[in-house]
Amino acid sequence: MRALVQRVSEGSVTIEEPKHFASIGKGMVILLGVKEGDTIEDVNFVADKCCNLRIFEDGQGKMNLSVKDIDGEALVISQFTLYGDTRRGNRPSFSDAAKPETANDLYEKFIERMKFNLGEAKVKNGIFAAMMLVKIFNDGPVTLLVESKEKGNM
Repeated sequence: MRALVQRVSEGSVTIEEPKHFASIGKGMVILLGVKEGDTIEDVNFVADKCCNLRIFEDGQGKMNLSVKDIDGEALVISQFTLYGDTRRGNRPSFSDAAKPETANDLYEKFIERMKFNLGEAKVKNGIFAAMMLVKIFNDGPVTLLVESKEKGNM
């Protein structure tokens, strides 16, 4: 599982069909990719890591605070293209990405885990497999890639 985490001053997602809009203030936008073979352990590891990443500045300007510490929000967007393989040719291969049914289930579980960690009202999300317009006001900019542990090292 991969989560591309961006520290934001604000973020939003708009979806035309079905009509959907969600927005957050200070916090993080998480673009989430699910890989074939990912499990609930991957979900919990990545969600917990995202919630505890110390990427927000303290009173001395040091990145010492987590999204929980600042009472921030999270916007979670499904992003299968995080598993696009561009090593050969010019068209990415998405063969490592989980099948839609599995990916959607783990995406929903990731959102549930984020809500468990941050609180129901602090987590917003897009709609799985929808065409979305995502606005990200990256603060810093700070962008980090969080990956679940290798299966052999868990």
